[in-house]
Amino acid sequence: MNAKRIFGLMLLTVMLVSFGAGCAKKTADSMPAGATKVEITDKDTDWQKPAAPESRSLTEDEIRAQQREQAQRELGNMIFFAFDSFELTPESRDVLTSKAETLKKYSLFNIVIEGHCDERGTSEYNLALGERRAKAAQQFLNQLGIADSRMTIVSYGKERPLDPGKGEAAWSKNRRDEFKIQN
Repeated sequence: MNAKRIFGLMLLTVMLVSFGAGCAKKTADSMPAGATKVEITDKDTDWQKPAAPESRSLTEDEIRAQQREQAQRELGNMIFFAFDSFELTPESRDVLTSKAETLKKYSLFNIVIEGHCDERGTSEYNLALGERRAKAAQQFLNQLGIADSRMTIVSYGKERPLDPGKGEAAWSKNRRDEFKIQN
């Protein structure tokens, strides 16, 4: 009985080895005469891959919307003022110079310059100061070649604080001009 078992295992081993040898990959040397070797590339199996979405041209409105977003990002920097002042600082002049370049690049867009103040002072006083701050920025941009017709000014006085806190840290953030693309 032991011999039968050993003979069966040997027969099974020989069959597995024979089967494995029969399934081995053939090389070009073992190909029949006249046969052509063909390689399959990724290109040949594109039918298996999901199709890439077709690209399309952007419409004029989509291009304008993208330009509007880019221009607003570039115009986003605010300028800040000292207490009870509408005088432009050297830093403000640098920011405004950058804004003028953006406005020249995106000549289709007009802007609104918003003047803001901190909470100190009366509403009337702060509305007038906010207007003077917005006009100071407008005049500087005008000197850099931006037409007045492309700029609108508005004063919010102390009505729209950037920081509602109390103290100089909050107030210094609220004494500002903001620049937005006009709707």
